[in-house]
Amino acid sequence: MLTDISKATTLYLTPVLMLTSLFLVLFAYLAPAVMLHSQVSLLTVTPSLALTQSGSTAVDGPSMFIGMLGSCSKPNNAAGLTCTSPSISPHYNTSVFTPNTPSSVLAPPPTVAPAFLAVSLAFSIIFFIMFTAISFRHLMGKAGNIWEKPMIQRASAWIGISSFLVGLASFLIIRMYFGKAADDFNQSIRGQGTNGPQLIANTSNAFTMIWVGYAFFAVPVVVSLAKLHVLATK
Repeated sequence: MLTDISKATTLYLTPVLMLTSLFLVLFAYLAPAVMLHSQVSLLTVTPSLALTQSGSTAVDGPSMFIGMLGSCSKPNNAAGLTCTSPSISPHYNTSVFTPNTPSSVLAPPPTVAPAFLAVSLAFSIIFFIMFTAISFRHLMGKAGNIWEKPMIQRASAWIGISSFLVGLASFLIIRMYFGKAADDFNQSIRGQGTNGPQLIANTSNAFTMIWVGYAFFAVPVVVSLAKLHVLATK
């Protein structure tokens, strides 16, 4: 029974986890410029009195949602969102803020970061296709023979671990970058006292999606490396 459970987990659950990981990371990468404009972002700047007046947090004002490929913003809570064109060299629209807003710290990360992540996502998709094909090769008849080759299975494992490490490392760097940007933004507003803009910056839910996505991604990577280890010891 334990063998059947292990086999079912490897064959059926692991590809589902990999597919879920792809969707989570892809949504976090594309939002908010392409999709989920106000629901998912890496960094948010929202109206708040928390930094200028103790005991008060809610207020109307401009908002901005920042992502890897661009940003969406609105001048007040009731207004609609305006999003920039998606690009790996994005321009964040800070025109909704007042002149005393420290907008300069809300700069996009270096272009190399989105580029590395795009490459990582492309290889992750390739790994998902190869991993799924290797897992279900016994159902493909003669067409599944190609996936029996040790060279193909080694290539799949190396593509998986490479895309996992590159993507995770890139997102860790971006998390530190935007975390510092939020701290600098809030510190500048706090330094202006009661005359400062009624705003607050925070890292947002896209990072939670990324960490969950890469936790799921780790499962098929470990399974592939285990198969690679078995092949190496034969």
